[in-house]
Amino acid sequence: MSPAPLRVGLVGYGLAGSVFHAPLIATTDGLVLDTVVTSNPERQAQARAEYPDARLADHPDELWKRAGELDLIVVASPNRTHVPLATAALEAGLAVVVDKPVAGTAAEAHALADLADERGLLLSVFQNRRWDNDFLTLRGLLERGELGDVWRFESRFERWRPSLKGGWRESGDPAEVGGLLYDLGSHLVDQALTLFGPAVSVYGELDVRRPGAQVDDDAFVAVTHAGGVRSHLWMSATTAQLGPRFRVLGSAAGYVKHGLDPQEAALRDGARPAPGAVWGTEPEADWGLLGAGDDVRPVPTVPGGYPAYYAAVAAALREGTAPPVTAREAADALTVIEASAVSAREGRTVTLTPKV
Repeated sequence: MSPAPLRVGLVGYGLAGSVFHAPLIATTDGLVLDTVVTSNPERQAQARAEYPDARLADHPDELWKRAGELDLIVVASPNRTHVPLATAALEAGLAVVVDKPVAGTAAEAHALADLADERGLLLSVFQNRRWDNDFLTLRGLLERGELGDVWRFESRFERWRPSLKGGWRESGDPAEVGGLLYDLGSHLVDQALTLFGPAVSVYGELDVRRPGAQVDDDAFVAVTHAGGVRSHLWMSATTAQLGPRFRVLGSAAGYVKHGLDPQEAALRDGARPAPGAVWGTEPEADWGLLGAGDDVRPVPTVPGGYPAYYAAVAAALREGTAPPVTAREAADALTVIEASAVSAREGRTVTLTPKV
């Protein structure tokens, strides 16, 4: 007999909860979406329609009262709530997944990791972009040595949104942990550190471009890694002409990839991953190019794999394997993000001491 599925309480049913977490939880073997927490009547109706077997709750406190009936809490609520909700869940004896950024500071992330270690509980951060199709493709090229020694990694999340959308992500209140550096930058920095290792210096530029904007909507971060690779990372809502998603330059070849991974768009449109079904693929016309000079060729893009994240979480809970992303890894990315903000504010490069 197969074991009973692990019961998941999901806090938040906005973009993160409804588009990313709920669909992936509900389609992962061994997990069941037990409860969705949202006080918004429209979101409650949406959750009820999409997951009729899931219970609804108005407040996270209802989960702590039923901690014995649950196995995992997923925090997909606004950034300001990540630390207090993750803390409450761990103190209630529950494993936790937190959407990025796990916290506003590296110190807070380490404190959460310490608490999880003390309680012997899983704590993981949802860095889904490690399972983007272009990232997986690039990782394979690096593992096979097809670029030679990598010198420079350029990565972009750029958009053209000249008008403000509103909401907490654009709030100037520091408690909201808003702005693109924390939003898109959490992905870009995490990817750079995952591929090329710890940072030894950081330079940042943060700008507020759009009329009425209160937080950074156009940012650039330069990271020098301990191994010598230089990462240049752009995140912007004000880019009228988009650059390549990746441009990676090495001693033997370069890799250039345009366009975004299709998984988010598929999830937004209601598509769901299923065993045996095609997922995360893109047409040949969107493949990146590998080579040097005039000698370039298209490289098949590896299918994206967001479902692998929650499959790894389920395995970690059942089998004691390592979580797919740790809070201490997220803390390392937050150290770079905080250094970027200091650099932009003080107009200097910030030196970091990598861990031995």
